[in-house]
Amino acid sequence: MRILSIGEVMIEMSGGESRQGSAVGGDWRMGYAGDTLNTLWYARAGLDPQRDTVAYFTALGDDRFSDRILAFLNDAGIDTGAIRRLPGRRPGLYMIEQVDGDRRFTYWRETSAARRLAEDEDALRSAIGAADCVYLSGITLAILPPDARAALIGECRKARDAGRLVAFDPNIRPALWAGRDEACEAVMAMAEAASVVLPSFDDEEAAFGDSDPAATIERYAKAGVREVAVKNGAGSMTYRSGEERGEVPALTDVEVVDATGAGDSFNGAYLGARLAGSSVAEAVKAGRDMAARVVGVHGALASFADPGNRWRRRGS
Repeated sequence: MRILSIGEVMIEMSGGESRQGSAVGGDWRMGYAGDTLNTLWYARAGLDPQRDTVAYFTALGDDRFSDRILAFLNDAGIDTGAIRRLPGRRPGLYMIEQVDGDRRFTYWRETSAARRLAEDEDALRSAIGAADCVYLSGITLAILPPDARAALIGECRKARDAGRLVAFDPNIRPALWAGRDEACEAVMAMAEAASVVLPSFDDEEAAFGDSDPAATIERYAKAGVREVAVKNGAGSMTYRSGEERGEVPALTDVEVVDATGAGDSFNGAYLGARLAGSSVAEAVKAGRDMAARVVGVHGALASFADPGNRWRRRGS
């Protein structure tokens, strides 16, 4: 089993909580993250390293930080063979600042190398063609020019029609889109090319006006999506697979330290469970349980979900 995740890996700076009486922030910690990388990180935790491989598809620059990202992915056992290096480009950067106990995000990604990840259509086609499961998000779509976005959706549709699993989290971030109509059109076009859709209800309510998670499921079902699992923050998770429908209650008494990556960890654990043969209900529970653990620690990539030496040195 080979899983390919497509998107943007960024430099993450977290911390910087302001000291009392000072305008200067505190210490900052540097790491690497991005929604599709986060999902791949948690998906691999439920897979068999003797049988399965995990790979990432993106574009990086030719700078030292791109070198470090590549080394980080390789050391984590993630196949980097399909990652393109673009001269003169750089990775994107975001900062998570703690202000009065809440998180605030600031992004620098307008000229990131990942915006050109789909320019080489032959490389894109080859990477997708070699995968048994393809995963991407609405952020992946949003950072691409329209022509490249359409090419990516087209390749995903071919993979789905060929019997491969294509999973998609709409992950709608309005700041990345020119407008609501563009975002909704792209999300639904990609959903029509997907086997599995893993939306978050608050995003869907804001973008599409859905009244409840059941309405979200119905809209994607009408678009031809057979399997949908709707995340709903601290509420119950609702799912549908064909004629099977259900709801999984949220865990109670979950201590939230940092909600960064919660939805991505749900997606990863869900996909890992499904690929390992679990039912949809079991996969939803696996996603719920993983997200509950992830919000209890700082950062998007929790170390407890790293299978350690089982996955080391499997990258190219």
